[in-house]
Amino acid sequence: MWFDPACPWAWMTSRWLGDVEAVRPVRVRWHVMSLAVLNEGRELSPRYADLMARAWGPVRVVTAARAAHGDAVVKPLYDAMGTRIHPGGRQDFAQVCVEALDEVGLPTDLAAAVDTDEHDEALRASHAEAIALVGEDVGTPVVAIDGVGYFGPVVTPAPRGEAAGRLWDGLALMTSVPGFYELKRTRTDGPIFD
Repeated sequence: MWFDPACPWAWMTSRWLGDVEAVRPVRVRWHVMSLAVLNEGRELSPRYADLMARAWGPVRVVTAARAAHGDAVVKPLYDAMGTRIHPGGRQDFAQVCVEALDEVGLPTDLAAAVDTDEHDEALRASHAEAIALVGEDVGTPVVAIDGVGYFGPVVTPAPRGEAAGRLWDGLALMTSVPGFYELKRTRTDGPIFD
């Protein structure tokens, strides 16, 4: 799964995938992508432009933490950030990064990555992997099964238990169909954090 810590829909998908791992023989690998990178050069509303400016911080910190401490820190760090940002409603992403690093036992000096492009090459490379799977007309989350990627699923609330497993089974089945590209309907609810 490719995620941006600032994206509530990626957060919902990550909660679903946690339950999938509990009920199916699936191991999720966690990767970053960036809504800020995706939206570079696009005309954005002032509110969304502000979010994109702040969104650089968490994804840079996750990338810096991965570079310094390996893949195993990505999911716990994402969980710590996402809990504060999404159900917690926190908007000060720089402070969220410091607190999340501390929570998972990583050096809080990694939070300096919020304000530097030192790890942007690795961030952009990870982002490019997701885009190569799904194309430019999507966002985060991106989920790939056996090299076939999709934007989404976008779900609210996140399915739990066996319902999570059944949704996985359906996505895995769609992934196995060559030429299957899209299934969509208009969202009528925002993310429901539980």
